[in-house]
Amino acid sequence: MTQATEAAGWSPGIHPSAVEKADGPATSVAGIPTQPRAPGPRPAPPAQDAPGQPAPAAAHRGGSLALAVLLLGQFMAILDVSIVNVALPTLRADLHTSDAGLQLVVAGYVLSYAVLLITGARLGGILGHRRSFLAGLAVFTVTSLACGLAPTSGSLIGFRFVQGAGSALMTPQVMSMIQRTFTGPARARALGLLTAVVAGGVVVGQAAGGLLVSADIAGSGWRPVFLLNVPIGAMLLAVGPRVLPVDHGKRGESLDVPGLLVLSPAVLLFVLPLILGHDEGWPAWCVASLVVSLAFFAGFVAVERRVAARGRRPLISVKLLRTPGLLPAAGVLIFAPVTWGAFLFTTTLHLQGDLRMTPLRSGLAFVPCAAAFALVSLNWQRLPATWHRWVIPAGFSVAALADLWIGPVARGGAWYEIVTAIIGLGLGVMPIVMGVALEHVPVELAPDASGLLLTLIQLGQVIGIATIGSLFLTVTDSSHSTRHAEYSTGWTLAAVAAAASVTALILARRRVAETARPATA
Repeated sequence: MTQATEAAGWSPGIHPSAVEKADGPATSVAGIPTQPRAPGPRPAPPAQDAPGQPAPAAAHRGGSLALAVLLLGQFMAILDVSIVNVALPTLRADLHTSDAGLQLVVAGYVLSYAVLLITGARLGGILGHRRSFLAGLAVFTVTSLACGLAPTSGSLIGFRFVQGAGSALMTPQVMSMIQRTFTGPARARALGLLTAVVAGGVVVGQAAGGLLVSADIAGSGWRPVFLLNVPIGAMLLAVGPRVLPVDHGKRGESLDVPGLLVLSPAVLLFVLPLILGHDEGWPAWCVASLVVSLAFFAGFVAVERRVAARGRRPLISVKLLRTPGLLPAAGVLIFAPVTWGAFLFTTTLHLQGDLRMTPLRSGLAFVPCAAAFALVSLNWQRLPATWHRWVIPAGFSVAALADLWIGPVARGGAWYEIVTAIIGLGLGVMPIVMGVALEHVPVELAPDASGLLLTLIQLGQVIGIATIGSLFLTVTDSSHSTRHAEYSTGWTLAAVAAAASVTALILARRRVAETARPATA
């Protein structure tokens, strides 16, 4: 059987990973060993693809180029979260922006992005992932141009909100199209690249922002950090329609409007105080907003049950939540972004604080960490198959131990670089978690899974920066030293990484039990 036939040889309703399981010898899916099926005749491949299904990657001539388009679009969306931070002092001087205005320049993008992610994922399932990706990319590119040409801080803030909405429509389609287009090891590698892009985009944003602002091209100051997206977005819009697999969505399916009307304010009320709370001194409205958000989340659960009881498809279906391995993996995906986001945020402040690095140098200081992350995330499959299930808890344990040394080596130098690189090495297992979470997700639920997991990752990063970042800033204010703040920050990061390790260990043991059941049946 050729590679193309193996990729296409599954019927609608059968998860693509079942093809590998039917091939005889025990294999692994997303790094988790599976049991072989009993020998038997293989089903004949369908005469044509099911309606709305894209052609598998192996049969799609532009498979590698399509993946490159998807990952570059994802990279731009993540880059815009951090690249703006370095430009804020220049932006304040040019547009005479207030402190609140500067906060909204950063927060506006993150807010609309986080609030609309699940909605964007569902729209992809209804309208088609290819169409939604290109539409979101177009909105993102046009608003990037508008941000770069904005004459006032007010217009810039408004464009940033719309830019975040474009990202929320574009980025969920990346994971969905990977899930629907690739199978087996190809899917695991694609998801590894996706997670590396998500994690590394923040690091590259710091360095790229510093480089562009320092260059001050033609006296443009901060504007190139937005204008950089325009030629890249235009190129992707030209190439994307030629190489991305075509799908037509699900005709007749409608958006869960009641669920959307409850979930959107729930996420907004949760994220807004976490972003603005520290700078505002944690006023009463922040606490009230968090409490009310919990009530909205509880209301969302009730609304979704009512939608399902009426025979309609909710934003987050019960079937998705019952997918084996999804919830334990989602638990790990909460802890992991907390420690990664907080680590990048606090380390950047320390590099530009007591270590007195320029924005460009501080961005480049993360290169060893990012390289170590990529080394693990892209090569873990080379390890013996019997190690795969334990790689995730081992990685977070390594990160936790390294976090404990952040304070003692905070004076800088080679040892500080080594410790940060070890942290990146440990957290490089995050892509494996993504693969495990999606391992058993049926293709028709790929949009729901994409929206849910991306929202969890985004919320995890916001929670990490708001909590551990606030601790770092508070200690820095009281001690007037970022080096002193690194001690308490390191201990807290170690505790979160240890919690991720424990959760990952539970996940690994559950996977062992699941693979043992067929053998004992």
